Amino acid sequence: MNIDLSDIEARIEREIDDAEASVTQPRGPEDDDHLAATVVSPAFEGETLVDQHEMVYDALDEYMTTEIHALELKTYTPEQYD
Repeated sequence: MNIDLSDIEARIEREIDDAEASVTQPRGPEDDDHLAATVVSPAFEGETLVDQHEMVYDALDEYMTTEIHALELKTYTPEQYD
């Protein structure tokens, strides 16, 4: 399948205000549909963890149903990340 991680990062950053996303393949390139993402955004302020994760899933839209099998997700506000 060979997912371009920079495309995934750009999609998250485009869809979530002021987001900074880092996406990796924690199991290595041979398992390219299992990803890990760390997303930092002030948009997460006041949102529950579930709602923060939902924002990322919504941003990824069709990637979550076609290319990404599993996503390990960590979300933070800028204050939490510092």
